[in-house]
Amino acid sequence: MQDSATFWDKAADKYAKSPIADEAAYAYTLERTRTYLSAGDNILEVGCGTGSTALLLAGDVGRITASDISSNMISIATEKAKSEGIQNVTFVTAALSDDTLDNGPYDAVLAHNLIHLLDDVPAALRGIHGLLKSDGVFISKTVCLPKSGAPFKFRLLKAIVPLMQWVGKAPYVNFMDTSELESLVTKAGFKIVETGTYPPPSRYIVARKI
Repeated sequence: MQDSATFWDKAADKYAKSPIADEAAYAYTLERTRTYLSAGDNILEVGCGTGSTALLLAGDVGRITASDISSNMISIATEKAKSEGIQNVTFVTAALSDDTLDNGPYDAVLAHNLIHLLDDVPAALRGIHGLLKSDGVFISKTVCLPKSGAPFKFRLLKAIVPLMQWVGKAPYVNFMDTSELESLVTKAGFKIVETGTYPPPSRYIVARKI
């Protein structure tokens, strides 16, 4: 079984070329995210992939540090920033626990499509809490399972993912429902101020550090 960084390094080129699955939902959550950001903010994005979200938000904030465990993803993101002439986004290859991200405290930490890919979600949320300023915001979008009556495709996915992981065709996936995820966010020291599902099964959460 390969590690997550190796999986995403191999997937980077295909990932960069893949269209957004639901452009309307992505645009809506991007606009909601902008309402929590200010022109002088120092932002951290974890699990940035090939950098699309960071680059789209660059004009709304002071500075963004955007990280990913995949060096190939970061190489693609860096080239995109260069070609677009964007200079206030720094892309770094790093895991959430790495000291290279301890350049805060940050006004906001973004984690879009990341939390369900982590094996220790409570530790990750505690780490994010520690990187934020007092009253800073954590904004995430996480694939979640329905509480009950999960569609057949989700039950099938949950059954076959371990085998796909073993042969290197899937990353680790942490199957949580929305109530479990929101409970973990609250226990990590946050107050949830906004939620939504755009589109199902992606849970959008804005939580403020308390």
